[in-house]
Amino acid sequence: MQPALSEEVASIVFAAGKGSRMTGYEGNKTLLPLIPLGSSPYEGDHPLLLEVLENLPPGPKGVVVHHRSEDVRRAAEGFGVSCLFQEITNGTGGALLAARPFIESVPHHGIVITMGDVPLIRRAAYLEIAGRLDAHDLVILAFSPEDRAQYGMLAMNGDRVAAIVEWKYWSAWPVERQAELRFCNAGVYAVRREVLIPYLDRLAAHPHQVRKQRGDGWVAIEEYFLTDLVEWMSGDGLSIGVVTAPEEEVMGVDTPEALRRAQMLFSKRAG
Repeated sequence: MQPALSEEVASIVFAAGKGSRMTGYEGNKTLLPLIPLGSSPYEGDHPLLLEVLENLPPGPKGVVVHHRSEDVRRAAEGFGVSCLFQEITNGTGGALLAARPFIESVPHHGIVITMGDVPLIRRAAYLEIAGRLDAHDLVILAFSPEDRAQYGMLAMNGDRVAAIVEWKYWSAWPVERQAELRFCNAGVYAVRREVLIPYLDRLAAHPHQVRKQRGDGWVAIEEYFLTDLVEWMSGDGLSIGVVTAPEEEVMGVDTPEALRRAQMLFSKRAG
């Protein structure tokens, strides 16, 4: 019998990145402002990360840091977070592995995993995915997109998730099979801690070789994919559920244009 979830859950926030597409910005991406001051969207108040931390459910919070880590520590110190240093920015799975000491130390049965650059997700959405852990081992926050673009899509088996299928695979499927894909992965999860811990060794043992451009050349690096957990857990017969949210609510801030849109939406919400 699964233990009942406590009122509190632990939360992990990925906040390690610079944001390579934020041209002219050298800080940590999660410290970009939601309230712009002046002509530059990079200058202002209320960093993205602080809005994420304010919206998370009650409970201990671990923040995975790397680029400008001390800036992140100072910005988040009022929230009493544990900062978890990621030695190498090696994917979302690598960020989760960097959080392993935090995961193993908290007594809470539920863990929310999110990112520091998705500031518009409301607390109600986090509470819903955590609350669904009474029925599922892992719960994915998803959305129905206006344009599927190159998102990872959820392959469903009834109301349960079978796998997250990346664009390079589902784009080659027949049209009728593509039509069965309804939801995009928002990259935000809730998972039962006692279920997650045994999979961390498996995750650490399965890096992916990824080619990335560095300057004028290309290099092969090892990255770890958090989405692998979904495939493995599903294959092992665990229950994976899904909760949907509006596309605007789960938007990530990864370009200057996305930052301006998030600032506009936040202003409307506040007003």
